[in-house]
Amino acid sequence: MKIIIIVFILFNLFITNIRAEIAYIDLNYILNTSNVGKSLNNHIKELQSKDLAKFKEIEIKLIEKEKLIIAQQNILENNDFKKKLSILSAEVQKYRADKKAFTEELNKIKIEKTKEILAVLNPLITNYVDLNSISIVLPKKNIIVGKKNLDITDEIIKLLNENINSLKF
Repeated sequence: MKIIIIVFILFNLFITNIRAEIAYIDLNYILNTSNVGKSLNNHIKELQSKDLAKFKEIEIKLIEKEKLIIAQQNILENNDFKKKLSILSAEVQKYRADKKAFTEELNKIKIEKTKEILAVLNPLITNYVDLNSISIVLPKKNIIVGKKNLDITDEIIKLLNENINSLKF
């Protein structure tokens, strides 16, 4: 009987020591609501709004040229009409290529700056995990249901805001 009680006590001690602390984190929320994330999003929006106005202006000019060429279709000779149409087509292709290059450049900037934020964020999370004896941190997008007290997102945002406020653009 004593052996059974001793085994039972040791088994309970062993199980309580094995229990892992688990937490989850929402990285998208951190990247959108932290100070550095907000500054990145604002910078991207400024670039978009500035260049989208420029592209809108070019698009309006191209539409006006198209209307003018269509209006002159019956007046112009067939060769002249085809030349103007090919010139317009080349301008439209250049416009599309420029717009695509701008979009790709914007995405490249966003990816690079997000990597910089994650480079600062990763050691902060690692340090937080070590200090709070957390065994596993899971991304929130892979969690179906979880207790709110296991969410460490807000604490990580506070740490990130204390360490970095903005990026150099």
